Amino acid sequence: MLIKLTSKFCFFIPCFVLQSLVFSFQSHAEKVTIFIRDDVFYDYEKFVDGRDILSIKNFSGKTIRRDVVDMIIAQQALKIGGFKHTFEYIPGKLNFRNTKLLEEGKLLISFDSYWLSDAKKLVNDVHISLPLINKGEYIAGIYTNPNNKAVLEIKSLEDLAQFTAVSTPRWATDWKTLQALPLKDLIHEDEWLSQARMVNLGWIDFMLMAFHSTKDQSFTMNKIHLVPVKNIGIELKDSRHYVISKKHPLGAEAIKAINIGLQALRKEKHISRAYQQAGFFVDKNTIHILNK
Repeated sequence: MLIKLTSKFCFFIPCFVLQSLVFSFQSHAEKVTIFIRDDVFYDYEKFVDGRDILSIKNFSGKTIRRDVVDMIIAQQALKIGGFKHTFEYIPGKLNFRNTKLLEEGKLLISFDSYWLSDAKKLVNDVHISLPLINKGEYIAGIYTNPNNKAVLEIKSLEDLAQFTAVSTPRWATDWKTLQALPLKDLIHEDEWLSQARMVNLGWIDFMLMAFHSTKDQSFTMNKIHLVPVKNIGIELKDSRHYVISKKHPLGAEAIKAINIGLQALRKEKHISRAYQQAGFFVDKNTIHILNK
């Protein structure tokens, strides 16, 4: 039986199709919420300054640091890998809350990379990306209050025996590295900002920190000012990776995209160049690594 369509009904069909296409596009180009530590987000915003993420080739600048490079490289890799979604950021004073959100599928990705040893503990709930920082590339500085002259005179592994350090066992690689050093005491504090404040106030002698791009490699944030022992480093013997929630609806798409992007960026030596420009990758010929 033939059904005669009225002009009104004929008009309805293309409108419906157009509406479906709009909804389809929206579902394929979602805005993804990312929770980020507020101090990292502040430095990221200052450094990026509204630029297109893919246009960033030079990573020199006042507010650049390892966490900010991680954040930019993740987005560049995702875009190169074909991930079309955009991000909206919710900054706050959070640290290990991100891990819980990843496990529950409420957070797609941590833009702050994880040590492989920490990521493996979450393997049932997260995808682990290709390495962002390879094992052997992460050399940390011994950061202290600039008035702590004794720490600044450290020259050998044995010199560490008179000093205290602070970290958290939640960062397995950092904690195990410090445990292996001949320290006077190792203090447990989970919040990174609290660690930095304790060292700044002189309550603790030092903490391990990624080298910074400032002329003297110092770190400054609000009232906190820390400096590294000159030409001395500690090797953190692990690789770092992005972790992506398996329970998030975009998880499978994101891990595929980021791995494609990381391979492309590494082939161009973009990743190592970024960390060198940011002051994080140091010339090992000029650094005495105490625990080599």
